Amino acid sequence: MAEVSDLTWSVMLRPPTFDVIIVHSFSRFFRDQFQFEFYVRKLAKNGVRLVSITQELGDDPMSTMMRQIMTLFDEYQSRENAKHTLRAMKENARQGFWNGSRPPLGYRVVVAEQRGAKLKKKLEIDPIQAEKVRKIYRLALFGVDGTGAMGLKAIATHLNDQNIRTRDGGRFGIGAVHHVLTKTTYKGEHRFNYRNYITKAPKPESEHAVSAVPAIVSEAEFQAVQDSLRLRSSSFMHPRFVAAGTLLGGICFCSLCGGAMTLRTGKNGRYRYYTCSTKARIGKEGCAGITVPMDKLDNAVADHLERRLLEPQRLAILMGNVLDRRGEWIERRRSHVTELRQRAAEAAAKLTRLYAAIEDGLAASSEEGLKDRIAELAAIRDEARADAERAEAAIEKLGPTLTPERLERFAQAARERMRAPDGSYRREHLRAVAQRVEVISTSEIK
Repeated sequence: MAEVSDLTWSVMLRPPTFDVIIVHSFSRFFRDQFQFEFYVRKLAKNGVRLVSITQELGDDPMSTMMRQIMTLFDEYQSRENAKHTLRAMKENARQGFWNGSRPPLGYRVVVAEQRGAKLKKKLEIDPIQAEKVRKIYRLALFGVDGTGAMGLKAIATHLNDQNIRTRDGGRFGIGAVHHVLTKTTYKGEHRFNYRNYITKAPKPESEHAVSAVPAIVSEAEFQAVQDSLRLRSSSFMHPRFVAAGTLLGGICFCSLCGGAMTLRTGKNGRYRYYTCSTKARIGKEGCAGITVPMDKLDNAVADHLERRLLEPQRLAILMGNVLDRRGEWIERRRSHVTELRQRAAEAAAKLTRLYAAIEDGLAASSEEGLKDRIAELAAIRDEARADAERAEAAIEKLGPTLTPERLERFAQAARERMRAPDGSYRREHLRAVAQRVEVISTSEIK
């Protein structure tokens, strides 16, 4: 399409640089009848003719009609071919094979089997790149060292600050992070034909071709991230509530009328209250209204969270499964470190053999492609070593096994952070477990 645009631009010059454009057939020029006629008439206005060497036509009205009929059939045939090709590709995807294009971050394409002359390929996990995906999910769920869930921009900034790059060596942006966090491939379900390639609009789920691939994150982790993104979405909560310091903004409602409880201040901001927005807008005719001091309501909700979530006995029950998964995670991570070390050693061995071949005169350092191969192997070796070191550091950061005494200290520390002046920790945890707070009266909430 770009070549056609450049060509038509050059013949639009006055006077045109040439008088005739010769094509093998009209379908080689355009396969869309409207665009074909649009450009043919545009060229004709500038004195340039379009000639097909396999479809000879004149300039009379009959020839014009025949050309229009032929291009209309060319468009129909093109659409039919696209339909059958898409059907075959969807079936190929349903069988678990890769249809081509670049694999998602964290995966690589490998040959699975051969059918006749065709090599059928599948996705497999790339140990080095997959660790970047897992890190993005950990940051989205827990933040840095458990400081709390991070947003898209914060994740991208942290990755770039840590010099963690995309597969191409570029910097992460908000779009790239969002793509990783929302792509179902990472939980083991790769979707093909889920979006119109022209309009980019999503297609009905019935048209998707879903294939099973190795999962990088668990279903539970993926769903937890989707829930977190939904809570942060402007369609669920207005952006001012996400960024504001109001603890219950966007989730606190009046039980009398169902209206939102919004912030009201008194004495030049000295006193702060939650008050019924319906009464504030309409008056008593709309709702009798409830007004509660902000500190009183915030503390009541925080107290409830502490009782429900931070009792040591309840934590012990909740953490039982976590401790089991912790041991499994450590085993997987150690296995992953071994694989990374092995991959680095293999790359280093290949580099040694290449250098030996150059020293022995078996290969010339100026040979085409050799420098690129050396650079590629060096990059694989260095990246595998760095990822192995980061994975080992992550295991060390886990610290000792949890005990009742440590759970008690954790609960106490969490209570202190729940009462932190900025309220950010409390706000994140509240919105993760509560979607609605109803104020029934000045002394009762639900």
